[in-house]
Formats: sequence, C-alpha cells, structure tokens
Amino acid sequence: MSRQLKWRGILVLLVFVLALLFLSPSLTNRLPGWWGSILPQEKIHLGLDLQGGMHLVLEVEAEAALNSTAERVSQDLRTALREEKIPFAQLARPEEGSRLEVTLLREDLVNQLRSLLEREYPQLEVVETSVDNGRHKVVIGIKAKSAEQIKKLAVDQALQTIRNRIDQFGVSEPEIRPQGENRLLIQLPGVKDPERAKGLIGRTAQLQFKLVDETGDVNKAVATGQIPAGDELLYEHVTDRETGRVSKRPYLIKRRTMLTGRYITEARVQIDQQYGEPYVLVTFDSQGARLFEKITEANVKKRLAIILDGKINSAPVIQEKIGGGTARITGNFTMEDARDLAIVLRAGALPAPVKILEERTVGPSLGHDSISKGFKSMLVGGLLVILFMLFYYRVGGAVADMTLILNVMCLMGGLAAFKGTLTLPGIAGIILTIGMAVDANVIIYERIREEIRLGKTPRAAVEAGFSKATWTILDANVTTLIAGLVLFQFGTGPVRGFAVTLSLGILATLFTSLVFSRFMFDYLVSVRRIKRLSI
Repeated sequence: MSRQLKWRGILVLLVFVLALLFLSPSLTNRLPGWWGSILPQEKIHLGLDLQGGMHLVLEVEAEAALNSTAERVSQDLRTALREEKIPFAQLARPEEGSRLEVTLLREDLVNQLRSLLEREYPQLEVVETSVDNGRHKVVIGIKAKSAEQIKKLAVDQALQTIRNRIDQFGVSEPEIRPQGENRLLIQLPGVKDPERAKGLIGRTAQLQFKLVDETGDVNKAVATGQIPAGDELLYEHVTDRETGRVSKRPYLIKRRTMLTGRYITEARVQIDQQYGEPYVLVTFDSQGARLFEKITEANVKKRLAIILDGKINSAPVIQEKIGGGTARITGNFTMEDARDLAIVLRAGALPAPVKILEERTVGPSLGHDSISKGFKSMLVGGLLVILFMLFYYRVGGAVADMTLILNVMCLMGGLAAFKGTLTLPGIAGIILTIGMAVDANVIIYERIREEIRLGKTPRAAVEAGFSKATWTILDANVTTLIAGLVLFQFGTGPVRGFAVTLSLGILATLFTSLVFSRFMFDYLVSVRRIKRLSI
C-alpha cells in the first residue's frame, strides 16, 4: 500500500471515529461516567416541530422606552435647573408623553435653558415656546436621531433580558432573535408550562422604591380622582390570611423614584420564619447600597413603597437607617411565583413592555408523530437507494452504499458537534442529501464505465473517472452550498432548519464521494489488484 493511500485511509478512519463519538450521546443513554469529562456529550437537539413547545412573536413597545427616558431626564433636569440657579415655576411631563414642559419666570431664562440643554443634554431640544400671563412655557422633546437610538437600544436590551430569563428558566436550545425593527421571535422547545413561560418572558419587572405621600387625602383622591401634583395613585393587593380574600389598599405615592432595580446584583427566595411564606431578598451593588442607606436615613418614620410593575408589593415604615444593601419583597407569593420573580429581578427589567402578537403551542404528540414519519420516510428512501445501487452497480454499488452510510453519519455527527437543531424540514434536507450523495457516485461510476469501454485497465479507468468527475461534482455541490448558506443567513424557522442539514450534507457528500470512494476504489485496484472492475 502506497504512503498516499495509507494517509487517506487514516483520514477516513479518523472522520468515521469522530462522527461516531459525537453521535454516541444521541444514540444511547448508557455511556460510562467518565465519558462527559473527556469526550463529547452534546446530543442532537430536536426543534420545536419535533419536540413540541412554544412559538411566540413579541412586539417591544419602544415608545414606552421614550416615556421612561423622559421621566428620568425630568428628575435630572429639575436638579440641574436648581444648580444652575435658573428659577422655574413648574417642570412637568404630560401623561403618556415623552415631552417635558418647563414654565420659566422671565424671557432671558429661555436662552439659559437652551444653553444648559446644549451643554448637558445633547439628546434634548426645545420644540416650541409660548407666553401665557407673563410666564414663558418651553416644550422640550427628544431629538429624532436620539429617539431612534433609544428605541433600538430598547429592543436590543429586551432581547438580551429575555434571553437571560429563559436561560435561568432552564429551556434547552431556545431560539431568540430579532424580527424586523421592534419584534422578537422566540421558540422554546420542550416547554411544558406555556402560561408560566409567557408570564416570565412578558413581565416588565420594573422595580421602584418611592416614598408615600402621607400628607395628601387618599380617600378624596380615590373618590374624586383629583390627585395632588407630583403624586400618583397606586394600589397594594392585600390577601386576608384567614379567608383568602383579596382587597385593594390605595396609596398616594410621590412620583419621584428614589431607587430602581438597576442596582440589584442578586435576588433569591427565602422563607419567612414567622409565617412560613416565601419572599424575595434582593441585594444591591455598592452604589445601590449607599443610596438605599441614604434614603432610609433621611426618611425615618416614613413609608417607603416597594413597587413592581406599577403595583405596590408593600409599603413598610422605615424604623431606622438600613445598611447592608438588602431589601425584602413580600406579596403572599407561592414558591413558584417567588422563584419566577427572583429570576426576572436577577435578569433585569425590560426597558419597555412587550406585547404578544403571535402565539402557537406545538404538542409533543405531534412532534413524536413527525419524528416517526420523518424517520420512516428516510429509512424507506435510503433502503430503496441502497438496493438500486447494489442491483445496478454491483461492487461499485456496495461502495456507494458504504459511502451513503458514512455520509449520513458525518452529517448527524456534524449536527451534534455544532450544537445544531434537527427540525422536520431538516429531515427533508437529510433525505435530499441521500439523493445528492448517490448522484455524485453515479457521475463517477459512469465516467469509469466510459474509460473501461475504451479498453483501459481498472486502475487507469478509476484514475481517469475520478479526475474527470471531480470538477463536475464540485461545481454542482458548491453552488448548492452557497444557496444553503444564503438560506441559513436570511431564512427563518423551518427554512434555517432545512439549510443547516443541507449545508452539512453537501460538505459530507464532497468528503465521502471524493475521498472515501476514491480510497475504496484505489484499495481494490492497487492492493487487491482486481483484474475486472464490476461496475
């Protein structure tokens, strides 16, 4: 055996062993304990259409991110105006809007405000000015370019936050990616509790700490709807421990946010020793701990409301300065509710609410049925091809059949190695690969037949046949591979699943047809020295 043929045989054996190693975790669960420490243990993951699960299309309400930015800027601007000694009568943000209205006492203060905005707030601009009873009202808005950046950032942050939540929720192989300008596509294979998953994904989890306005008349605000300036009316849902009845307790809350959940570094579930109920203990970072300590020190004997997504979880009285950077969130949680709340707080709040536009749930029975039918179609198609090749090409057919088996092994091993997901269209891609793999062998065999008819020896016929067929096979497969890569890059859902197996199948076909088949024929004519090639 020549050195070149020997190295080719080693390469084929190496590829076969690697494919078998990557496939082993998918073929059996009875692997030795030491396997995972040194050998691949990743299984072939099944897609949504095979395993069952959830398909969601979410829309990020990016406009709310603009409103949130305006609310945050309004608090900073109020402080900046005082520091710059620019007197103002009022600074307000209209309800559900991203603009600010500043009422100044003199005309010359308008130019000072413009200078302050240009220097400290380049994302803001003066939209319009007006005079009413000697007072100058200035309307401030977010610049169009800055608004687009805020919206895009909100979508990107929502994508990352939802991915963090799902990772902590424990879904294997989720697909989470943007779709269009402000939409997110989420596929969660194997989810058994869709409602819990939806609640976890869609929860905004905006945690805020605000002071209770105890000087205002909350009963009057509830009865007449007249809420004092700078306040808002929020409710705490209180559950009676004996009857289980839920009632709403109103509070007048100061609009200014003292602390938010952005400073949270840890959130974990604890059990109340007195009542035996779960609660969530949050830990702030060093900056958040200092702010929390400062807030509690300055507001002893006042109520501090803990607000989650616009609802009051609790409003305890601050008895003393609280150090250590921890706070307790209670709310008559079940253990599952407390765990989910801890997950969303750890993963971070969504920068804007999300709305479910499309929802589909695929049952596991449909997935099992798809797997069964797909496997049967692949088995029947492969068996028919194997029998035909044996009948028509005899010894060459046997080589083609071995090539086909190695081809499928390489494809599936590659799918496991690259942590790909097998979908129903992916099974169609495997079946197409079987046909393409055989087609490459047919081209080679027909070329070899032509050379044998010309009277060449088996060795010369094999050499000429492979030489003439190689470029034809490369042209056909490379152009198809380019199409597969384009489908993978720009396709969605089922199209990507088809593109994955098609692309891996083409690479496997090129290797098995041009390397493995050539090795087998060179072995037959060079080592076995057969006088007549049955093909």
